Formats: sequence, structure tokens, C-alpha cells
Amino acid sequence: MTSFRPAPAWLADAVFYQIYPQSFADSDGDGIGDLAGITEHLDHLVWLGVTAVWLNPCFVSPFRDAGYDVADYLTTAPRYGSADDLARLVDEAGRRGIRVLLDLVAGHTSDEHPWFRAAVDDPDDHRYIWAPEGCPEGFVPSPGTRPGAYLPNFFGFQPALNFGHAREDPAEPWRQPEDAEGPRANRAALRTVMDHWLRLGVSGFRVDMAASLVKDDPGRAGTARVWTELRHWLDTAHPDAVLLSEWGEPEVSIPAGFHADFFLQTGGPADGLALRSLWNNGAGTVKETWPPLDCFFGASGEGSTEPFLRAWRQATAVIGDGGFIALPTANHDFSRLNCGPRSAEQLPAAFAFQLTWPTLPAIYYGDEIGMRYVPGLPDKEGSVLGPRYNRAGSRTPMQWDDSPGAGFSTAPADRFYLPLDPSPNRPSVAAQRADDTSLLHLVRRLIALRAGTPELGPGGSVEVLHPGRPFVYVRGGRYLVVINPRREEARWPWAEGGRCSGAGDGEVLEASGVALDDGTVKAQGFGFGVFALNR
Repeated sequence: MTSFRPAPAWLADAVFYQIYPQSFADSDGDGIGDLAGITEHLDHLVWLGVTAVWLNPCFVSPFRDAGYDVADYLTTAPRYGSADDLARLVDEAGRRGIRVLLDLVAGHTSDEHPWFRAAVDDPDDHRYIWAPEGCPEGFVPSPGTRPGAYLPNFFGFQPALNFGHAREDPAEPWRQPEDAEGPRANRAALRTVMDHWLRLGVSGFRVDMAASLVKDDPGRAGTARVWTELRHWLDTAHPDAVLLSEWGEPEVSIPAGFHADFFLQTGGPADGLALRSLWNNGAGTVKETWPPLDCFFGASGEGSTEPFLRAWRQATAVIGDGGFIALPTANHDFSRLNCGPRSAEQLPAAFAFQLTWPTLPAIYYGDEIGMRYVPGLPDKEGSVLGPRYNRAGSRTPMQWDDSPGAGFSTAPADRFYLPLDPSPNRPSVAAQRADDTSLLHLVRRLIALRAGTPELGPGGSVEVLHPGRPFVYVRGGRYLVVINPRREEARWPWAEGGRCSGAGDGEVLEASGVALDDGTVKAQGFGFGVFALNR
């Protein structure tokens, strides 16, 4: 692994919280969440124990892909507020001990970006990838006077920035090497964008489609070189900042230069199996190419921890102490935990696992109260990716209270960015704050337990005692965690007998439906427990 400056100390203790800005809180009554709305609700995050937030893109955009089609990297989108609003958010968050990370769309722009508007009429502009003749498969015909076609990175209106091709192809003589003028200009532009926001106080970036830069790139070696170069610059220019990747293959992305990488629903040779094997129950966002899968956190008890553990072990064996794996509850592209057949009573065990496993936890806004994936919504800003894949269901407005607008906005409901969850029993922050037995209070207690117990963080050791049901593991040599994700009771005899032979041998730190009796771990349906062992 290339030698980098060690990650900033704050990262190891981080509890991340992802905010989808347009759906979090609307301060001006237009039905769309904004930066000022986030600032107004920072105290909720402080109370919860969050230490870092990352915002989905908040830059100028035509919003055909919810802001992942950037038209100006250096200006905030008017619908979210001004540069002063973002500066105030960063400042107020910092005063509360919360760091703010932005979303960097590194591999493409909007087709409305000035760079692209210039390129469509200039055959000598190599900021994007152009085939000068015809329209090869996967390319989009030129919309300007320039002949030929351009390569998109995702949707057709997202032209891929040119970071070069790793290999030549005589059939495609227009390919450029990684050190050509266009790729060099784009690497310099990334530094300029990052430097601009870091100087204004943000603490780093989550990088969208981080693996997509260099094309025809076996093993992502060319793309890794781009990020290695940027990490070395970052270590010198902004040593307290971090880069989190949307890559989904930590054993590749972290040696390349990222401080952390998410386990994702897609990515890597297994196409996101590690995360999907935990949460994806066949409802909500479902890619047609995914084979049927029983997830571990399913009530039937038919799933397995094996895909997750295999991926985690493979990644940690490579990265060692060189970086971190982040484990999200969900994200803006994937179903929430509360989705389809999964009920609210199943969520506590999922959080007990996520907040005690040696990864960086990332909580998707609203998951802390059990907001559900809302099915049947219309396409919104490119949310539909397939017949069973509509991301809008995970992007509905935050439910702050039980008022008609759920505390999200005072606008008429028909002006909301997306409709509220129509369920009469939808959860809210206010109701759960008033109930000490709620999911919200449990998540808060688990975060506090993690914060006060270094062995439960990413640096603590983990020993898996039983990978089935109940899932049993020991953190730091002295904290026993028991997770039963299924509806039926699960038992496991502790083979080492005296290490935990009676109810008095373990101090209960947080538990529901789990007992340690007569050398047997007994976990009721959906039970969980965290115990300090007397050793």
C-alpha cells in the first residue's frame, strides 16, 4: 500500500449521518429542503450523538439526476440557499462538534456545465471523451457543431470527464493516455474544487462513482493513480480532511488513497453482495440482475452472515490500519431498513449490529426513527433506474413531528419535493423523543455506548463466536454482542462454558430479549444484547 499520512484522529470515532438536502427541512416554505433548514435542526444531530454529516450534492444543477448533474462546482444551488447559508451551516455544525462533508461528483458533469457547452463546438477541447466520427455504442451524438459523439458516465446528460484510457485500442484512435492534456486539466480541476470548499471549512468529501474515472481500466489501476495523486496533495494541503468513496471495494479504494469506503448495494466483483446480504429483502430498490437472496436481517431466519463476513475479512486483510470500511443503514440510492416485509420491531437488532461492528457507522436521515421506504411514487429527478428500482421511496421528507407537514415544510403538500409517507402511523422525531422506549432513544444510547467504549469502535478486535442465529461476537476481548434477526427464538450453547456460565457473569449494557443462562445464549425473536463480560 502506498504510504499516506495517517487518517485524522477524528475519523476513527466518527458517527456519520447522511442528509439528502431537499428532503430534510424546508426553512422558507417552498416545499424543498435547504441549507438553513439543516442548520435549524443541528441540535437533533448533537442530541443523537452524530459527529459528521455528508450532504448530497448542493451545487448548481438542472437537477435531472437530483444534483448529480453538476453545472457549477463552486456555487451552491439557489434552491438550497446561498454560499453564506452553507458557510453558516458549516460554522454552526463546527460549534457543535459536527463536521460537514460535501458530495464531490468527480467523473462527470451536467451537459449544461460551461465546460461541456464549450466542448461541443471545439474539436480541440479534450476535457470530455469524444469519438470524432460516428456514434460508437454507449455514446451520445454531439449536440453542437463538433462532429462525432461523447461518452456519458451514467445518464446521457452526464458527459464523462476525460481522465484518460488505461489501454490503447487501434479501433478507437481517439483514446487518450492518462497523462494527456485533457486528463491533466481535469485532475487539476478536482484539486481546485476541493481546495475551494476545504478552505471554507468543510472537512472532506464523499466522492460519487469514485471508481469511474479512467476508462478501460483493468483492476482500476489507472483510477487508483488519480486518487493516489490527489491524496498526497490532500495530505499536504489539508491534512485534517478526509475522502470517503462511493466505490464499494475497500481493498482497492483505500490503498488508492481514500480514508474510507462504503459497503454499497453495488460495486466490486460481487456487485454489492456484502451490504445486500444484510439488508436487501427483495422490496424497494431491486436491480433486475441481482439473483434472489435471503438477507440476514430477515424475519424468516434463512439468510446468512457469510457473504458479509467474507467481504469484510477480505477487505480488512488488505487495508489493515490504513483506512476504514463504512457501513450504512441505507442511502439515497438504496432501500431504507424499514422496507417491504421488514417491520419496525426488526430495526433495533439491525442498529445494535451496525453500531457495534468494527466499521464506521453511517445513518441515513430518518432511519433513526424507522422511516420507511415509500413504494409507488412517481419518477422524481431521475429516481427510477428500472422496473423495480425507484430511489424516490428512500428520499421522502423527514418526519419531524405529527403536524400535517410533518415539521418538514409549511408549504402546501402538493409543492413538497416528494410526498410524505401517507401512513397514519408514520414515526416522528417528536413522538419518539417523548418515548424513552423508542427506536430513536435506543439508537442514541447505542451511539453513546460506542463513544464511551473504544473497544466497540473500528479499532477494537472482533471474534466471531457464532455466525448463525443468534449472531454472537466479542469486541475488544470483553464485550459480548448477541443479535437475533429472526422472528423465532434462537439459542447457542457457549462452548467455553465458564466464560459466561450464568446470568451474573455479564453486565448488561444494552439488551432486549437476550439472556445468558446456564452456559446458553438465549435470544428471543428480534432480540439483541451488548454485555460487558467479567474476565
